[in-house]
Amino acid sequence: MMPEEIDRARLRVVILAAGLGTRMRSKRPKMLHTLGGRTLIERCVETAARLVDDRPIVVTGYGGEAVRAAIADRAVCVTQDPPLGTGHALAQAEAVARGAQHILVTYGDVPLLTPELLRQLIGLCESSGAAIAMLTVLADDPRGFGRVVRDSSGERVLAIVEDVACTPEQRAIREINVGAYCFDGDWLWPALQRVRPNPHNGEYFLTDLIALAIADGREVRALPAEDRSACIGINTRADLARAEVALRRRINHQHMLNGVTLLDPDTTYIEEGVTIGADTVIWPNTHLLGETRIGSECQIGPNTLIASSLLGDRVQVVQSVVEDSQVADDVHIGPFAHLRAGAHIGPGVHIGNFAEIKNSTLGAGTRMGHFSYLGDATVGADVNIGAGTITCNYDGVRKHRTVIGDHAFIGSDTMLVAPVSVGHRARTGAGAVVTKDVPDDTLAVGLPARVIRKLR
Repeated sequence: MMPEEIDRARLRVVILAAGLGTRMRSKRPKMLHTLGGRTLIERCVETAARLVDDRPIVVTGYGGEAVRAAIADRAVCVTQDPPLGTGHALAQAEAVARGAQHILVTYGDVPLLTPELLRQLIGLCESSGAAIAMLTVLADDPRGFGRVVRDSSGERVLAIVEDVACTPEQRAIREINVGAYCFDGDWLWPALQRVRPNPHNGEYFLTDLIALAIADGREVRALPAEDRSACIGINTRADLARAEVALRRRINHQHMLNGVTLLDPDTTYIEEGVTIGADTVIWPNTHLLGETRIGSECQIGPNTLIASSLLGDRVQVVQSVVEDSQVADDVHIGPFAHLRAGAHIGPGVHIGNFAEIKNSTLGAGTRMGHFSYLGDATVGADVNIGAGTITCNYDGVRKHRTVIGDHAFIGSDTMLVAPVSVGHRARTGAGAVVTKDVPDDTLAVGLPARVIRKLR
């Protein structure tokens, strides 16, 4: 059976996530540390969900309530209490998983395993009839990890020998155990009952099942992972940083294959929910986060952060921050601009340096040059926002709205004290403090501003 043809209905996935994670030196459970914007446990559950029809089973322990809250109803959670090792943890899932033909077991702290790699592992177990198929990796420096000892044919695993117990010949072996397994379900559960506690710490080790399978005359097969970065285990903050680099390279590589230019992939940070159109150029030190969508032929960066925003085609964002905003085609933003939540920018708008926009709409072709703030404002098309313009939208209790009509001209240093409106084609003089509505086609100047004449 080919890996892509695995029987999803007869497979259950168990994710072991009960460890203390003491080496993280954190009050937060290890499973709730984030990698590429998602927690470790969320990543593992999302990967497992792509393999099976039933919800994955997550074995929780330390911080279990918080871990369960993070994955909500996306998994079936069982508890390991007290923590008595990996074999004991898997045994807690028996009541839920029993009856499945194959049981795939992964660890919650190995979050970069791909569905494709796990399908290969499942396929190896199914096609070979093995009791256990295990994922391995060839390490340049395997010191400290158990070695995978194979038979003379190289097909069957004979043992996993811990580093301290290796002979000189075994110590030269580069193949080590990753900690992802596919088990024959009928064999697994009775075999787990035969695992004995380790005499040194009283824990039940999952790896002891390998010796039991061989003693039963069953085969144990190993699948070396070609992508070693997919097998990074997270035990320390340093491991987490290594995984971030690996994930970033994986994501960036795919965008480049899709026609996006990354001038310096090593300093470009893109989360998995981001989509980018072809022929867009991403400059160094750019961060694209959340469910951001960027159109084609854009220029983004350098030194730019865009989070959970929608950008059209041919948009240029230079050294700026865009958050929870929508930007239409042919818009130029920055440098040093800040679009906050609720900014809706129409086509052809120019937003210059040190401009800030929050919960506001700017119509097509409007120009907001520099040193200005628009909050809770509706601005029409082809409006000029002079330098230093401020919408005074907060009275200390409530936010109020400012409305500016099409083709209006707002002079430099204008204060618009909301709620207030400026009509179509109206103008304000430099330094005006507008406290009353300005009608269409009129000029208002002064402090407080007053209408001095009609413009047409």
